[in-house]
Amino acid sequence: MRRSLDVIVSLAALLLLSPLLLLIALVIMVDSPGNPLYLGWRAGKGGRLFRMWKFRTMVQGADTMGNITSRNDRRVTRLGRFLRKTKCDELPQFVNVLLGHMTLVGPRPESPEIAAIYTPSQRAVLAVKPGLTGRVQLDSGDESATIPEGTRADEYYVRNLLDRKLQIDLEYLRTRTPLSDARILFATAGLVARSLISR
Repeated sequence: MRRSLDVIVSLAALLLLSPLLLLIALVIMVDSPGNPLYLGWRAGKGGRLFRMWKFRTMVQGADTMGNITSRNDRRVTRLGRFLRKTKCDELPQFVNVLLGHMTLVGPRPESPEIAAIYTPSQRAVLAVKPGLTGRVQLDSGDESATIPEGTRADEYYVRNLLDRKLQIDLEYLRTRTPLSDARILFATAGLVARSLISR
């Protein structure tokens, strides 16, 4: 049932949003020449790696300078800041949902480097597919704004943010129901709509 819903919703979203996706891709290439997509490695169900699709919000090669974004990160482009604020950079992840790497609602996907340091209890989040959205994505807000400038962003993230986020995902998995997932989807849609209107 969950997989059928993933396929139907992601396919419909990609078809309906295709003009917007094309427009965003073209504007990214004008604003910052290069591939408009960022295909970053993430740890999926069972720890299996997959390439997560996102619109590129940073300069080319930014991932070689660290995986975590800090406040006023100079790698983020002008358009990238808008895409991040409105969550539009996440729209290509419907492709991951369609391909079966992700599900619509689930734990937040992390990079292999971060997933490698999970404790045994934290690794329970890898028992299911990561989600395009979820409790953590709704609760975290603009996470990069909480990471002070001048700090090692990856270290700060692991030391101060990671455990809290994993606890939220673990609690989500303990109480997960179709109704709770529907509420998260509607809340996410509302968040995106409000972000676009407020810009």
